[in-house]
Amino acid sequence: MIRVLVVDDEALVRGGLRMILETAEDIEVVAEAGTESEAVGDALRHRPDLVLMDVRMPGMDGVTALTEINRRPSPPKVVMLTTFDRDEYVHAALRAGAEGFLLKDIAPRDLIAAVRTVAAGGAMVSPTVTRRLIDAFTRQETPDARAAGRRLSVLTARERLVVGAVARGLSNADIGREAGMTEATVKVHVSRSLTKLELSNRVQIALLVRDAGGTESGTAAE
Repeated sequence: MIRVLVVDDEALVRGGLRMILETAEDIEVVAEAGTESEAVGDALRHRPDLVLMDVRMPGMDGVTALTEINRRPSPPKVVMLTTFDRDEYVHAALRAGAEGFLLKDIAPRDLIAAVRTVAAGGAMVSPTVTRRLIDAFTRQETPDARAAGRRLSVLTARERLVVGAVARGLSNADIGREAGMTEATVKVHVSRSLTKLELSNRVQIALLVRDAGGTESGTAAE
């Protein structure tokens, strides 16, 4: 069972999200929160597997709440909700450790699929804005490309191959087929790469690779 905490300042939105999610037999909404401070407390109290949180609310914004949640031991996965595909908070949320973000007009079946994907260890960004939004914010706000390249240089050739594929949005199974590895081996490479790069999820890998100049930069074999 996937335990979810829903966070939004509008009660109607929270209720709608609960109704959608609980149509799935494997998802349970364990709590609702209307503010970021409530979200931080409820995340600690209820220990959900995933927090579905509005990025914009009165008081502390969702990114600040995300940061607070991720400071706690064994934090839940967090997916941010936004109304606008160019929300200025989105890039900050991804860098702060969100596993992804979704537009609030997402179809119910896609919301359920996104929750399942993130709970299983994947990342999810609304497909209508994925490349455009990440590219736009990367161009505007990322560190110097050479610094990103230096960070990637600590990886082995195989690890760079894998992170390049992760940056292209491939699953572990897809990477294994493309690179001639078992899925278990790919998983090991992803885990080691996250540790070496001091990152927490696949979305952050994709952003770092793009900082370095794109999916090819920093991923070629030695």
